[in-house]
Amino acid sequence: MNSPVFDPRPLAPGTLRVIPIGGLGEIGRNMTSFEIDGKILIVDCGVLFPEENQPGVDLILPDFSPIKDRLDDVIGVVLTHGHEDHIGAVPYLLRLRQDIPLIGSTLTLALVEAKLKEHRINPYTLTVREGQHEKLGPFDLEFIAVNHSIPDALAVAIKTSAGVVLHTGDFKMDQLPLDDRITDLRAFARLGEIGVDLFLPDSTNADVPGFTAPERDIGPVLESVISKAPRRVIVASFSSHVHRVQQVLDAAHANGRRVAFMGRSMVRNMTIAADLGYLKVPAGVLIDAKKAADLPDNKIVYMSTGSQGEPMAVLARMANLEHQIEVGKGDTVILASSLIPGNENAVYRVINGLTKLGANVVHKGNAKVHVSGHASAGELLYVYNILRPKNVLPVHGEYRHLVANQRLAMDTGIPETNTIIGEDGTVIDLKDGVAEVVGLLDLGYVYVDGSTVGEITDADLKDRRILAEEGFVSIFVAIDAQTGRVIVGPEIQARGFAEDEAVFDAVKPLIIRALTDAAENGTRDTHAFSQVIRRTVGRWVNSSHRRRPMIVPVVIEA
Repeated sequence: MNSPVFDPRPLAPGTLRVIPIGGLGEIGRNMTSFEIDGKILIVDCGVLFPEENQPGVDLILPDFSPIKDRLDDVIGVVLTHGHEDHIGAVPYLLRLRQDIPLIGSTLTLALVEAKLKEHRINPYTLTVREGQHEKLGPFDLEFIAVNHSIPDALAVAIKTSAGVVLHTGDFKMDQLPLDDRITDLRAFARLGEIGVDLFLPDSTNADVPGFTAPERDIGPVLESVISKAPRRVIVASFSSHVHRVQQVLDAAHANGRRVAFMGRSMVRNMTIAADLGYLKVPAGVLIDAKKAADLPDNKIVYMSTGSQGEPMAVLARMANLEHQIEVGKGDTVILASSLIPGNENAVYRVINGLTKLGANVVHKGNAKVHVSGHASAGELLYVYNILRPKNVLPVHGEYRHLVANQRLAMDTGIPETNTIIGEDGTVIDLKDGVAEVVGLLDLGYVYVDGSTVGEITDADLKDRRILAEEGFVSIFVAIDAQTGRVIVGPEIQARGFAEDEAVFDAVKPLIIRALTDAAENGTRDTHAFSQVIRRTVGRWVNSSHRRRPMIVPVVIEA
């Protein structure tokens, strides 16, 4: 969107300030701050997974700068559900202040606590459930059951002296959910009667017409695919998709197969879900992955991570023959998840790799093995008509999703002037039923690369892309600084550019001539000589080879 950045006006007393810190214009990094009378409430704190043009990056965090200097004013973080794009950045926020209270449902907090344990953080938590009210400073919170692709998801109504806000989190309106826990439209209607001043709805499926299919449609398809599989079955899904794992367990059990969990996060999350009763494990169906190899091939289902083509996840390692399970002819691989935008190439690369190994790959494109966890346009229209909100700020989606959600709001009679298409850093003030954009902060991506957080810049990523795509050329020269005469070199080495270094024989005379000319024109500084070499080699490489490698000259005076 690239709107011009401008500073917000000072926040007036009794006015609620809303800042989407992440989750607008992207699928991930969901995080929104709410401030009134000097106190800040945060809803969600998630991560975004890197795309192919971000090499070496493990995770992308929200930019905490709007609250970084105000951490003592943060009175809590409400977590709507336990998916990584809503909880994954919590450890990095709590590194800044460990005693920020976390508020969420039983399963959500259990998944967060397990993650925080790996970061050696012992959090302060408040467990809530649907129908519960909590007062946190100037915020009166009401938690509402919503149906999603993970149990225990909640919407949150935030009531302040400035007005009522409803944040849906991620939700859909499955009328026959696997856990019999439907989205509480009666609570939505009650809020609609009170009056919702600002509505923040999930936009992920706003451009999909109709209604999202029920989860129950998936079970029979999985059972059919597993029943026909001649050898091993490998199912890949998100490691927190409890409903999908439940269906796999049931389908495997019905076909006399046992199930082994693969991947650290899958084992951790499903152990938590089973211990808390959210995952109903049929007796005798689970088996340790190490013991699974002893079973006949037609008696095992592996439940793994890697449905998004992540290079280090189980499925990608299988496709690259880097895993102890060697996929082969007769094996069946099921990708039981959606494609997150930006991951398409990585996923199809894994599908192609597995197919090349002889596996039968079943995915959303050729079988109904996944349904979305997000409300489609028909469901969103229902919610708009029930709530009749005064103002709408679509959240959780790429730009096209946000605009599609805005159009749905307008179709139900909400004036365009009362809808806000924002971006990360948009500052909205709410008071007396009026929501107004009053600023736009300059927020960027914060990259996690190994153990470093925020030290990698976009310029670093550009360098990595150049190294990966165009190669690297180094040139060593020792010169007489007075004459520019080359005493040693040019010695040229390259990586990822050309196998035969003789290819550079043509450019060496050009370098020598350019250095001599520069010296005759008064150049004496080694840095200036380095720039001469960079320009000379750059022009030659571009004209002769149509390439733009990273060029690193080293010039010393002899």
